[in-house]
Amino acid sequence: MMNTDINLGIDLGGTKIEIAALDFSTNNIIYRHRIPSPQNVYKDTLQAICNLIFETEKKLGLECQVGIGIPGSISSISGKVRNANSIWLNDKPLLNDISQILGKSIKIDNDANCFAISEAKDGAGENYSSVFGVILGTGVGSGIVINQQIIKGSNGLAGEWGHNPLPWKTSSERETRDCWCGKTDCIEKYISGPSLEKEYLEMFGEKKPLKMIVGNSLKGDENCSLLMDRFISRVARCFASVINFLDPDAIIIGGGLSNIERLYTDVPKIWSKWIFSGRSETKILKAMHGDSSGVRGAAWLNKN
Repeated sequence: MMNTDINLGIDLGGTKIEIAALDFSTNNIIYRHRIPSPQNVYKDTLQAICNLIFETEKKLGLECQVGIGIPGSISSISGKVRNANSIWLNDKPLLNDISQILGKSIKIDNDANCFAISEAKDGAGENYSSVFGVILGTGVGSGIVINQQIIKGSNGLAGEWGHNPLPWKTSSERETRDCWCGKTDCIEKYISGPSLEKEYLEMFGEKKPLKMIVGNSLKGDENCSLLMDRFISRVARCFASVINFLDPDAIIIGGGLSNIERLYTDVPKIWSKWIFSGRSETKILKAMHGDSSGVRGAAWLNKN
């Protein structure tokens, strides 16, 4: 018999796959496990996901509902994965294949939607009616939650903010940047971790990890400070554009870059330059559940 008090969530990432069992009677994760993500082979990824589910249900002694967050989305027309930066998933019937192997219906949604619903349900956005959840990490994604319901849009594209053009480009941003999605100057190419590391290398001819760039900027390193100032300006412009068209109560940040404290202190000081009203009451908050938000949100899919 299907257990409805405990749901399984899977966060399918580019480097790892995580499964967690969320007990809705306590809102606590009672089991979790991570494995490396298979690379470049769809069948290996499919089998890894299904094996995790079978093994977890066996350990728990339960049959559970399953939700999966993926770095892309399922097309309502073809039923296949689209827009995944793990490109071997694209044009594959992942939802149908996993359902057939498991012998039960599952739910799949974009990983940023999973992040946003987790934080809106019982995280940093719990007390706000409209939440814009942002993942700043290897890529840039977002999800929109209104009254604790994921907004998907008629095309299933709501929240695909990272693949819109960087707004209000400055003189230092004139050079075109090509994105893996086939377009140019996407937000992801300016405020993701890899894009900042690449920019530092191009500016100063030296390779540095983002963590070092951020740390050195706080110690007064001029080169690192210059890049971080650009980063803060870009995030402020990007968030201002969100406020201008969505006007959310709260913007909640997750992903590796969410640990940059200047996002919360400095962005609100300058975003009024681009906000249509000149001011904003929107809150910028750090994700409460950290890197657990994605897998928790996947488990929430069958409750949403």
